[in-house]
Amino acid sequence: MPGWITEVEQVHREAVTPACSEMLLPGLGKGLDNSPHSKHGCLACFLHRVIVNIIHSVKGYHSKTIRFLNVAFDVSGDSLLAGDQQGNIYVFDLNGNRFSLVQRTMQACTALAFNLRRKTEFLVALADNSIKCFDTETKELVSWMRGHDSAVSSISIHGSGRYAITTSTDTAQLWDLDTFQRKRKLNVRQSVGIQKVFFLPLSNTIISCFKDNSVFAWEFDTLHCKYRLPTPVEGSVLLYKVFAVTRDGRIFVAGGKSNHLHLWCLESRQLIRIIQMPAKVRAVRHLEFLPDSFDGGSNQVLGVLSQDNIMRFIHIETCKLLFDIGSHEEGISTAAISPNGRYIASVMENGSLNLYSVQALTQEENKPPPPTFKVVDNGSKSTTEANKLTMRVTSGRPEHPWKSKASKIQTRLLKLQTNTSLENKENELPGGLNKKRLRALLKGFGEYPAKYRMFVWRSLLQLPENHLAFSSLIDKGTHSAFVNIQNEYPIKSRKLLRVLQRTLSALAHWSAIFAETPYIPLLAFPFVKLFQNNQLICFEVVATVVVNFCQHWFEYFPNPPVNVLSMMENVLAHHDKELLQHLIKYSVTSQVYAWPLLETLFSEVLTREEWLKVFDNIFSNHPSYFLMVAVAYIICSRAPLLHCNQTADFEYFFHHRNNLDINVVIKEAYHLMEATPLDIHPQRMLDDFIPLTKGQYPVFNKYPEFIVDYQTQERERIRQDEIEYLRERQLAHELEAKAQERKAEEEAWYRKQELFREAEEQRRKILLEEEEKLAEQRQRLAAARRELKVKELQFLDASRRRFLKYQQDQHQMELKRLDDEIARKASMREQETAAALQDVEVRRLELESQRQLFEQHLTKDREAVTKEMREKVDAHRRKVDREDHLVQRLMEIEREENQKAQIVSEENIAKAEQKCVGTDWRLQALHKLRRDDWDREKHYEEIAKLLHDNRVKEAELLNAMRDAEEKKWEEVIQKKAQLEEKQKAAAAADEHRKQFLEDEINEALELTEKLRREDGCFERLRDLQARCPDRGAELQQVPRSGNICLNDLSASGSSSHMSLDRREELACQERELMAEVRRLRQKLSAQARAGRPPTRFQATKWTP
Repeated sequence: MPGWITEVEQVHREAVTPACSEMLLPGLGKGLDNSPHSKHGCLACFLHRVIVNIIHSVKGYHSKTIRFLNVAFDVSGDSLLAGDQQGNIYVFDLNGNRFSLVQRTMQACTALAFNLRRKTEFLVALADNSIKCFDTETKELVSWMRGHDSAVSSISIHGSGRYAITTSTDTAQLWDLDTFQRKRKLNVRQSVGIQKVFFLPLSNTIISCFKDNSVFAWEFDTLHCKYRLPTPVEGSVLLYKVFAVTRDGRIFVAGGKSNHLHLWCLESRQLIRIIQMPAKVRAVRHLEFLPDSFDGGSNQVLGVLSQDNIMRFIHIETCKLLFDIGSHEEGISTAAISPNGRYIASVMENGSLNLYSVQALTQEENKPPPPTFKVVDNGSKSTTEANKLTMRVTSGRPEHPWKSKASKIQTRLLKLQTNTSLENKENELPGGLNKKRLRALLKGFGEYPAKYRMFVWRSLLQLPENHLAFSSLIDKGTHSAFVNIQNEYPIKSRKLLRVLQRTLSALAHWSAIFAETPYIPLLAFPFVKLFQNNQLICFEVVATVVVNFCQHWFEYFPNPPVNVLSMMENVLAHHDKELLQHLIKYSVTSQVYAWPLLETLFSEVLTREEWLKVFDNIFSNHPSYFLMVAVAYIICSRAPLLHCNQTADFEYFFHHRNNLDINVVIKEAYHLMEATPLDIHPQRMLDDFIPLTKGQYPVFNKYPEFIVDYQTQERERIRQDEIEYLRERQLAHELEAKAQERKAEEEAWYRKQELFREAEEQRRKILLEEEEKLAEQRQRLAAARRELKVKELQFLDASRRRFLKYQQDQHQMELKRLDDEIARKASMREQETAAALQDVEVRRLELESQRQLFEQHLTKDREAVTKEMREKVDAHRRKVDREDHLVQRLMEIEREENQKAQIVSEENIAKAEQKCVGTDWRLQALHKLRRDDWDREKHYEEIAKLLHDNRVKEAELLNAMRDAEEKKWEEVIQKKAQLEEKQKAAAAADEHRKQFLEDEINEALELTEKLRREDGCFERLRDLQARCPDRGAELQQVPRSGNICLNDLSASGSSSHMSLDRREELACQERELMAEVRRLRQKLSAQARAGRPPTRFQATKWTP
């Protein structure tokens, strides 16, 4: 849960929303608690002039702090832009005391800058090497600029606000902020990187600084090089890393990995000064001038951020250190100064954001008094030009009051000048102070000056400042006794709570008794609030107080110090026996009226000013004075105490503030110190003040160790049990959360499956509808094709009828000619022959109709088989519809060609067969005229044989047609090869048919010759022999046909000698033949439906 934490109080929110939220900034007019406790809480903050400390934290099971990375002020200096490591960009309104989240970029920012023309727009450089422009009011993306191959380190805006320069390590790019287009790009060699490129204020000059220490100035309009700064004089070369210029663009400052700063005059292009920082500064990380409204842009105060994370502000003319911000404990990572010179925003090493007031920093508060000596540089005069330019940064005060080297020098001078006595030596304090003089000052004013108090206290307590020892204690981490201290002491300030926890943990690691002492947080808390910005001083002050002013407190642990309370009771009995009797009367012991004052160090009953005044006197006197102050407080409160008669009233009195003059209490304490007899005086029981040892802290073991060790073991056992319980509870919560998550996932999966099922059903319905439409279209197409086929069959039938009519006419003419020839010999049988011919004609017509019907059925079967095969192919080739369509088209063209060829073949075969039948008919008619019934029976056997051959031929034809259609489907891709094979097959069939006809003619001639020999019909056979060669020549020209007419030999049975019985027998045989043909057709249809290929016959068995 994100939240903003200030030094005074913490703003708790459920989430940081884009809407503006109130920000509590002490010193800006809102949210400042004016109670004494609040004043104590922000004392250290006030001393360091920190207006607000902002921490972006996320609260939850694993709390963490989101680090700020960059800050930038707008042109007015009243708005602050800050970006954190998660890409959140915040705007702080310093006048309105509000903040708002303006953008979430979802990636860390590397540089920030406000647009100087459109005040609501700002530029942010992101970790993906791009630059984005956003609007703070609409919170929308204005533009997205790309072009850098590495992270952008700085953004410089031209004074007109129209142009911007973005700098990375390998290039610098110039952008037009009106069109957001890149105008120019500065490329350098890979070996020479770019440090920084920026606009020079109040001019059209661009300054480019490279890693080889070269500095170039470019004309902005033409981008021509104006000049280059010369190489520094010998002995002063340093690697430039950071740069700064004054607002008037005249002075240019450069620094790097050294404690030297180079000041260049850009007008004369000369190095005018080399500033030497203190020896503690080994490298400079950031430079920035502090603006002043009255300096005309020629800024004189320069902020220098060094490697020790302290930013020092120096005067470049006098080279005096004015003030500094930051410390070793809370170092500064980067900083920005507002253009109006009112605020300094710094990003701290811990990721928080500090806002300083420049006005408060320049008031010289929280500084020790200036020493009475001058800083003299005793170095030898150098004749080199570098030494002439070099000036050291000096100060009339030490950088840190608790490390005052100049004061120590002054102390040594005093030792050399005067012969001090032993008493004066005892009164001498570190920092050049004297305890006797401080007591005189305290006696005269009642308290120390507020701005020198902390310095005086550190001198009085003679703090050793053992950094290494304290670091070792801090490195041990948070003590187990104070892990959950926030539950017992819910302090709003996260920083204050963190410092209190670290101080108490350090005390517990120093001595185990402090981890078991319940009142140690109450005792240490006032000092933690005072010294929260310097944890080392805070710890040593508390440790000094415990060692000297809390003597004999822990001898009766875990009970209150009965011996100390008895001393106070003896003093009270000596000076105010009546009050003590009153307290005894109502069973009020020293644990009720004295111990609450001691364990809280009077922080519950005194205000901040009163508490500071009391401890000014306590630290300046013997440790027994602390107990005398408690007794004096009780004596001075005798009037209200004498009116109390309830134990609860007494307890309330010593735990809350009362109307009491603290000056009277202090005077009474001094009176008790002087008037108390020596035998009951606490000074007799308490040791004199002993400061902490240097290097290592003293061993503190003045307590019953066995009790503390037992409590420590018990506490550790309880802590382990709690850890185990929390672990089990966490595990249970995790299992429950996983179960809930799994349940939610299952529900989501079922919902998704249901949606999938519904979508599938819907798509299935759509597919069914499409298939139905496609089926309807196919049905319509099939119907159209059937209509076309029917029309085609009708047309073929009509043409075939016309041809048959022509044949009939020819037959009739031939019959008439034969009838004329026979009439001379068989005039008696003309009527019978005519009737027989009519019957034969009727039967021939019937057979013709049956043949046509059979051909129609064959065509339908073929279409059904073709359609079935097409559906199978379509089922396997749905994904290639276009190719299938082409194949269909080729098949249709091939089918049409085959049908045309078949029709032509049928017509040719019909003609040939008709001629053959006519010849046979004439031969048989002549033979039957000459032969008797025996010959007719033999002829009937021949007819039956021919009919049987016709059936075989029909079956072979059907199988051949079926096989041909299968070959068409199988050989679609190899059409040319199929055509060649068909042509070869046709030639073979023609040859076979020719051979067959020749064999038939030869057999007929042999039969005729035999009959001629038997009957002597020489004249008719001679004519037949004369016509046969002509018929054979005609048969050679007849092409192959795929169909056989069933009634080709229908006229062969006609004879003038045919009897009615023979006719009936012939009709019966014909009916059997038609029935067998129907069975064969049904069998072929069943095979086609079952998908089984028909029985294949060898090509050599094909007959015409």
